[in-house]
Amino acid sequence: MIECIVQNAEDAKNAEKLGVTRLELVSAIQLGGLTPTYGTVKSVLDSVQIPVQVMIRPHDYGFIYTSDDKEVMKKDISLLDEMGHNRIVIGALNENKTIDTVFLDDLFREFPRLNVTFHRAFDEVRDQTEAYHTLAAYQKNIQRILTSGGADDCAGGVDALRALVQLQHKLQGPGILPGSGLGVDNIRALHNVIQADEYHFGSGVRRNRSFEERVDKDKVEGVRSVLG
Repeated sequence: MIECIVQNAEDAKNAEKLGVTRLELVSAIQLGGLTPTYGTVKSVLDSVQIPVQVMIRPHDYGFIYTSDDKEVMKKDISLLDEMGHNRIVIGALNENKTIDTVFLDDLFREFPRLNVTFHRAFDEVRDQTEAYHTLAAYQKNIQRILTSGGADDCAGGVDALRALVQLQHKLQGPGILPGSGLGVDNIRALHNVIQADEYHFGSGVRRNRSFEERVDKDKVEGVRSVLG
């Protein structure tokens, strides 16, 4: 599974055409990715056949959310639910940098069909093994965890990522989705160590490594040749 970040329908169609197998749809990638508009979501879903995970993140200042923040997030999810779409990317922490299970309980009670990627809030938890065990209890809804192993990028977190993939297999829990700093130049070496089933790509599969450029055919083919 090769997941790629996109921000609009043209981007999404191009990525699908080039062989990307799942999309993460965001706005404001320069802020780490925020919730896209309703219109953008609708146009992307109408444009592609591959799965689309929609970012639900109301702001870029941390992952500890107020009650008002959480209501905004639930309203955005409700709009998606009305569209018949249940795939989202979300994450929330407590002040002590543990998983906000109260919010997750509330979310999955109200939206029991959600297919969730828990995003890189996971890289800010106090203990990733502890956090993985917490999220594994929600694996009916939390299908995967986007992480760089607690480091700035996957190269720096490679050993932690390998350990997390091993924990995934041991617990038969949510899939580990390595992301950050991945590209055609390093995916082979990293995959040889990490051995994940899926990987998340951003600028590393774009021309000039820029989100202002399109997904690059040769780079996607290079990644696919490594991951099969």
